[in-house]
Amino acid sequence: MKHIPVLLVLGIALSLCNLTNRFKNSGKSGETGKPSSASETGGEAEHATPTAAQVQALEGGQTAKWDQQGMSWTVPPKWTEATNESKMLVWRSPGSWDAANLIVNISAMDESFPTDISIKAFYDGAKTRSKNGEVDELKWLEIDGLKGVEFRESNPEQPDGIRRLQWMAYRKYGGQVQLVNLILSSSGKGFPKHQDEMYGILYSTKIVH
Repeated sequence: MKHIPVLLVLGIALSLCNLTNRFKNSGKSGETGKPSSASETGGEAEHATPTAAQVQALEGGQTAKWDQQGMSWTVPPKWTEATNESKMLVWRSPGSWDAANLIVNISAMDESFPTDISIKAFYDGAKTRSKNGEVDELKWLEIDGLKGVEFRESNPEQPDGIRRLQWMAYRKYGGQVQLVNLILSSSGKGFPKHQDEMYGILYSTKIVH
């Protein structure tokens, strides 16, 4: 039962990745697999800068490495690795339904995949969700030199419902154009308790691109 929240988040992450299939037959817009310019994606990106509280939340932490994908994070000392596969990484905090999760999924795309069109579509989709009250934070965010879309879901109606902080970006790695889909989540009730450490983890992302 303790793995149910993780499985639900994975399902959402994979369903979001499937949205990119809509653009596979579209024309190119700029060079694929590289950070897009502001003119191509609609705005300047904010640089990931943790607050003092977010830095403190990771004090004494450990490094979560994903060597297969050239990525790493700083996570709190008591977090543990749950999954480390070629296309998916999962770390989790102590706890049950109120635990926090780091879930990263990689989706490989065709070399000609229009990354600029797709990432803008992810932004526009989150903007629509924001207008509907489903998202309460949305911005272009650059992490370790890679520009992506960051958004945070609004508090769910039920306290045990899942709330997500998500960052999506495209990169070129290992000869592939890849969508990097990074989710930090907890229950609606547990989210405030974990919020500083989740933002700290997100901003600590090191990624080869």
